[in-house]
Amino acid sequence: MGSILLGAGAKGFRKALPNSTIMIHQPSGGSSGQASDMAIRANEILRLKKRLIEIYAKHCGKEDESQTDRCNRFEQALERDKFMDGESAQAFGIIDQVVASRSSKPNDN
Repeated sequence: MGSILLGAGAKGFRKALPNSTIMIHQPSGGSSGQASDMAIRANEILRLKKRLIEIYAKHCGKEDESQTDRCNRFEQALERDKFMDGESAQAFGIIDQVVASRSSKPNDN
């Protein structure tokens, strides 16, 4: 779930190196035991998925997108593992900038 921490970071400071890989995915989990316990766990995973979509949409949306469009875009993207390089993650709205190299100073590119 590192991508949610990255995407929810302070705007302007969300950066990645060119060869970074950022992956977003829906929550997953296994369950065993009584049917009622399995249903409880399944409902919790669905609740968590909805919440993740809301968080991604709030922090990673594009300026010209409505909240509904943002939610729909992330809901669709989370159906399968989605791998992105730095440029793709920037276009998707998860990061703000692809930097050429790591900086020893906090505010350098």
